[in-house]
Amino acid sequence: MAAKVIVVMGVSGSGKSTIGESIAVKLGSKFVDGDDLHPQSNIDKMASGQALSDSDRKPWLESINALLRTWQQQQQSGVVVCSALKKSYRNMLREGALGLQFIYLDGDQSLIETRMQQRHNHFMKDTMLASQFAILQRPDDEGDVFIVDIDCSIEQVVDKCLQQLTNKHKES
Repeated sequence: MAAKVIVVMGVSGSGKSTIGESIAVKLGSKFVDGDDLHPQSNIDKMASGQALSDSDRKPWLESINALLRTWQQQQQSGVVVCSALKKSYRNMLREGALGLQFIYLDGDQSLIETRMQQRHNHFMKDTMLASQFAILQRPDDEGDVFIVDIDCSIEQVVDKCLQQLTNKHKES
């Protein structure tokens, strides 16, 4: 498979980091968790239970976009995970980074709430999930986004993602 730059997206608790890292390992690609690119002020705000504003997210999305463009310029494959909840955020990531492939991890709020209650050591509190679903703009009509149902095991979700990528590669 040619160098591919992939953004795994979805609300907090959808499995982005686990699934994104598994995809990267299986593809032999670089992996970056977009959470690691948040400025400390964003982390502090989320840890205190406050939702981020668009202006809070802008420098974070610009950092991710710069990383995506660097990978492309260096013809490197990579997987980055980030929420990318609004179409405008996805458009910021697309800017100057042609040929991105998004994978949207799709699950209902009750499934994700259950999963979030089982994880520890994450700055995003499960009480913030409702705010993420409130601003989520589903990527149903965006041609560069695969929508993958997450109501199954991690391995099955990863397999679904890889199958979608393989099918897309065969078509191009």
